[in-house]
Amino acid sequence: MKKIIITGTSRGIGYAMALQFAGAGHSVLAVSRKMPKELLDNPNITCLAADLSETAGAESIKNFMDSTWQHADIVIHNAGALLLKPFEQITADEFEYIYKVNVFGVAALNRVVLPYMKKGGHVVTISSMGGVQGTVKFSGLSAYSSSKGAATTLSELLAEEYNERGIAFNVLALGAVNTEMLREAFPGYEAPLSPAEMA
Repeated sequence: MKKIIITGTSRGIGYAMALQFAGAGHSVLAVSRKMPKELLDNPNITCLAADLSETAGAESIKNFMDSTWQHADIVIHNAGALLLKPFEQITADEFEYIYKVNVFGVAALNRVVLPYMKKGGHVVTISSMGGVQGTVKFSGLSAYSSSKGAATTLSELLAEEYNERGIAFNVLALGAVNTEMLREAFPGYEAPLSPAEMA
């Protein structure tokens, strides 16, 4: 049985992963701003309402680690924000918010949780093909795709830095998944995979 922290569990891939891991008998800390009833009612899931784009969000996870778990085996950075907008129309606040969720939140949670991880621990960041150098890029996703590229590079650097401690870092660069977030950004587009299938 593993102790698994998953962010962005209110819907989509994170929600499906939380239920799948809990169903397999693992202990899950589900972190999101909103808490679905199915997660709250699951005996293997602890729900923590936290916004990792704010300093208080990471602090609440540290308090939980200190008081309850004391260690974590796996962290899955799934929380994400997507903005579809022409570059010249994106405000500084909008650009910063995308980076707060997709990059700074990942860094903040890593900073909090890594001291509680041992050899064999695993940190997984859910990224996007749009954040991989050399792949096809789409207009209107400058903030989103560049932030995913930053999160990918951060993981590569931490993999090197924590290699001797035996903590692994991986990035999953996903293609389109039929999540609410995708449908909100691209109304009418139907992605080939469901959140449960991707989870």
